[in-house]
Amino acid sequence: MSTKRILPPTYLLAALALMVALHLLLPGPRLLSGLFTLLGLVPLLAGVAINLVADGEFKRLGTTVKPGEESTTLVTTGVFRLSRNPMYLGFVLVPVGVALQLGTLTPWIVVLAFVVLMDVLFIRPEEDMLEETFGQAFLDYKRRTRRWL
Repeated sequence: MSTKRILPPTYLLAALALMVALHLLLPGPRLLSGLFTLLGLVPLLAGVAINLVADGEFKRLGTTVKPGEESTTLVTTGVFRLSRNPMYLGFVLVPVGVALQLGTLTPWIVVLAFVVLMDVLFIRPEEDMLEETFGQAFLDYKRRTRRWL
């Protein structure tokens, strides 16, 4: 029997729903209000854009974007020159943008938990797999490129 793994977009949607619920039920202190909440559009849109660009780079090079599947190519070009994990960076920027738009404190708890979850469940295992698959080439890339930004 195969077990289906929960993928990062599902965690992202759950995080966003939890953020809104906390904002409505236990908002905590207001950090931003009025037009300042529109600042959240910047990281939100940047996160979506980074994901689209990174996904395009995977597709252009013909390797998998799905976590847990073995990569056929070590992607180090495009946005991957700036971050070893631009898709996770983009995923984190989305809830950051939403937290700014909501303007209250409690959604930030979810943002922090989401960062830790992505790191523990996906980034570290994927980087271990990349090191096993690509050896010294990945170690060199890891040495010259930061994990997040």
